[in-house]
Amino acid sequence: MSDATPETHVIAYRAAEHLLDARDPRGALKLLDPLITAHPENTAARLLRARAFFLAAQLRSAELEFQLVLEREPDNAFAHFALARTLERAGRDAEALRHFRLAAALDPRPDFVAAARFERAP
Repeated sequence: MSDATPETHVIAYRAAEHLLDARDPRGALKLLDPLITAHPENTAARLLRARAFFLAAQLRSAELEFQLVLEREPDNAFAHFALARTLERAGRDAEALRHFRLAAALDPRPDFVAAARFERAP
C-alpha cells in the first residue's frame, strides 16, 4: 500500500470493518497491517486491529495494541473494556477488573457497568 492514496486507506479501513463484522479477523488484519505501517499514528485503525487480534484469539497482540491505543487515548472507554475482555480471556481477572471499572467510570453504559461488578468490594 505504499502508493496508496488517502482514499484507498479509507476503503481498506472500511473493508476491514466489514470483514470483522463477518467474523474474518485474519482478512481484516491483512488489510490493516499495511495501513498501520503507512500511518502508525492512526488510533482508529489500531483499535480495529486490536479487535481483529482479539477475534483471532491472538491475545498478546490484542493486549499490546489496546495498550497502545490507551497510551494515546487514556479516556477511551471502549479500549479499556476491550482490554479488560482480553485480559479476562487470558485468565488475568484482577487486571481485567481494573479496566472494566475504568471503562464503566468513563462511560456508564449498562454492559460496562455490569462487567465492572461494582457491587463487590475490590
